[in-house]
Amino acid sequence: MNDQQTELRQAALFWLAEPDAVRKAAGVRSLAQAWSSGKMQLDSLAAPVESHVIPGRPDKPELVSPLAVKRRGMNTPEGRAALIHALVHIEFNAINLALDAIWRFSDMPRDYYADWLQVADEEALHFTLLSGHLQALGYAYGDFPGHNSLWEMAGKTRNDVLARMALVPRTMEARGLDAVPSIRAKLAQVGDKAAVAILDIILRDEIGHVAIGNRWYGFLCEQRALAPLETYARLAAEHAAPVLRGPFNLPARRAAGFSELELAELGGGGGQGSHG
Repeated sequence: MNDQQTELRQAALFWLAEPDAVRKAAGVRSLAQAWSSGKMQLDSLAAPVESHVIPGRPDKPELVSPLAVKRRGMNTPEGRAALIHALVHIEFNAINLALDAIWRFSDMPRDYYADWLQVADEEALHFTLLSGHLQALGYAYGDFPGHNSLWEMAGKTRNDVLARMALVPRTMEARGLDAVPSIRAKLAQVGDKAAVAILDIILRDEIGHVAIGNRWYGFLCEQRALAPLETYARLAAEHAAPVLRGPFNLPARRAAGFSELELAELGGGGGQGSHG
């Protein structure tokens, strides 16, 4: 990022377009520090201009259909590394999603941009912790294939911040809340204490990220005089969002701001208790 790039949304676009994953994560963490120390300006009204190839991503991992991602047993070092790699890839995509939420959507309150910069910063930390652990296992990001379903939903919701809030943090990332307890249990079972500790950090932070999605979804529904539940059902159908299947981590979803009515409508998929 050059010295002149002191406007938050332009800086977010710069790092979104950065193809080197390690540079991207480090750049985002520096950007968050610059913002918190008052060195960044915000132009919330600037119309987005897609002048870069986004998102910037490294040549590897090879992107394949989710159905083509091989499932490996956790009883081998390679199987455990493949699972950690999948988590690294999710966090890389999550950095891009948070940066895109900053850059793409204009005319939102200042707190919206600050919230999504916090998300980007925390996703960058998660990426750094997980990729470091992957290296300790003898592998690197890119050694296994990955899929692109997270970013595909970003593409589907590129024209409406309401749809983005509904279907990325409140749907895709909330599914992560449901998945973490079972992944954590598998890693604990094979004695990977370092990975378990990282997942504890991730679950704590991801509850906050989903809460941010819920906050801005609620804000936009109120601004547009829309009923949240009916609007969510309509947007999920319009954009072919994944069907939610249990078990659901109800304590985490509750902590992230889902209403009791929404939790009841999940269809009694069962609750994953707290894993702590």
